[in-house]
This record gives sequence, structure tokens and C-alpha cells, in this order.
Amino acid sequence: MERIAFHLRIKEGQREAYREEHEDVPDALESAYLDSGAGIETYSVFEKDGHVFGFMTVEDAERIKEVMANSEAQEEWGEVMDPILVDSEDQWMDEVYRMV
Repeated sequence: MERIAFHLRIKEGQREAYREEHEDVPDALESAYLDSGAGIETYSVFEKDGHVFGFMTVEDAERIKEVMANSEAQEEWGEVMDPILVDSEDQWMDEVYRMV
């Protein structure tokens, strides 16, 4: 199992919009991830002061990154998120420490 994480920033004044959109994430987006063949075990998103941190454990990290970059469902979600998130070319984080 691989562990991957990403970091995004919310545009000034858009924090509530970000949280509201996540109250009802589209089924198509969740299905794209779950049916991707990446073997998602867990996927959590955290937010604090406009910083978004996503964490996943997956069998195939490259596959889920591909789905997140190229699926139609992700593209539609991106259109919802575009006015809310700061553009980020490289959202993926490096793991620098792990206990157990």
C-alpha cells in the first residue's frame, strides 16, 4: 500500500464555498476514484486556515494521480473548484517521516 498526499490553497474569501462544495461531492467523482483500479483504501481531506491537505492510501499511486489529472469527473469538479482554489502546478507532497 502506498501513502500519498497533496496540498492546495483556497483563495481569499472562498473558505466557506470550499467547505460547502464538499458537503455533497458528486457521486461521479467518487466513482471515478473508487472504480479507477488504484485500490483506494482511504482518502481524507483536511482544511485549516485556507490550506487543504489530502491524504490517501492506495495500491497504485500513479493510477489515482492519472485519474485525478485526466478523468471527466475530475474535470467537472475542477470547474467547480477553479473559482475557489489557487492554481497549483505541483500539488503532490513528499513524505519526509513516518512512524510505524
